[in-house]
Amino acid sequence: MARIDYSDPAKASPRTREILDKNRNANIFRMMAHSPSYFEQYCRLGGAIRHKGELDPIVRELAITRTGILCEAPYEIVAHKRIGKNVGVTDEQNAALENWQSATCFNEVQRAALTFTDEIVKLKKPTDATFKAIASLLTPAALIELQLSVGFYIMTSKFLETFEIDMQPVTEVVS
Repeated sequence: MARIDYSDPAKASPRTREILDKNRNANIFRMMAHSPSYFEQYCRLGGAIRHKGELDPIVRELAITRTGILCEAPYEIVAHKRIGKNVGVTDEQNAALENWQSATCFNEVQRAALTFTDEIVKLKKPTDATFKAIASLLTPAALIELQLSVGFYIMTSKFLETFEIDMQPVTEVVS
């Protein structure tokens, strides 16, 4: 059960209600809506990460889901396995993310991105070798987008776990 009550959409401003409605009133957003200005900006950046930029969406979703796994955030893992599937992540890849290093279902770019993700989450920063490997495979823009995606979803995972956001059936909150 969440550590504090979720915000009541009926008491929210029209703009906050509009954003909540666009996001299916998911629990994470109902919690975040306690701070309408932060909530709106969070959704703007999240929308840019998921819908703009040039980073391959499969690479992005593999990195985001792996971030959720490393941050031990089940809500994030379930949501982004579903989102990933919608952009082309295979069931085999989703199943292999826990121990991806021994899996054969990831290509060179995906493996480099997962190594990069692991090191961002586990270390202060990626090693030089890991950085050089991923930088040789992505454009500068896609590299920036990958790092910001991982960082954003570290924050999101920590938010989910800090407030103990309740799980919802994924079909209710993820299209």
